[in-house]
Amino acid sequence: MSNNKEDMRFMAAAIEAAGIAEDNGDVPIGAVIVYKNQIIAKAYNQREQLADPTAHAEIIALTQAATVMENWRLSGCTMYVTLEPCPMCAGALVLSRMDRLVYGCDDPKTGACKSLYHIVQDERLNHRLEVTAGVLEKECSEQLQNFFQRRRKKTQN
Repeated sequence: MSNNKEDMRFMAAAIEAAGIAEDNGDVPIGAVIVYKNQIIAKAYNQREQLADPTAHAEIIALTQAATVMENWRLSGCTMYVTLEPCPMCAGALVLSRMDRLVYGCDDPKTGACKSLYHIVQDERLNHRLEVTAGVLEKECSEQLQNFFQRRRKKTQN
C-alpha cells in the first residue's frame, strides 16, 4: 500500500470520476492517466450508458490518453483506477506500454493484476508494468459496496 501523496491525490481524482459513473447508473469505477505529473485522461465506466461491454473506465481513459499523446504508446504514463483491472483492461494496459498501474481495491472475481491473474507483470509478455495496489483502498471499496447495497435495496422494493 502506498502512502505517497501524489498517488493519493490522483486516486482521489479517479474516485471522483467513479462518482459520475454512479450518477449515470453504472458501476462506480473511475480512472485517470497521468503524464509528467498532469492528468491527461479522466474516465469512468459507461457500459450501461453506451450499451457497450468494452466501455470500462480504463479503456476509455487509454483512448483519451492516446489522443492527447498522439501515440498509442503511453510510455511515461501512470494509470490510477479505483478497482483492480479485469483481463481485458490489463491486456490493454500491457499493449499501451504504460509504465505504471496504481489501483484502489482488489477484485477477487475478475482482477487480472493480482487477485486471479498477473497479466500486467507476466514475464511471457513483451511489456510489464510496475503495480501499486491499495491506494485509498477503503474509500474505493466503500464506494463500490455502497453502490451495490443501494442497488440490492432497489430491487428488493
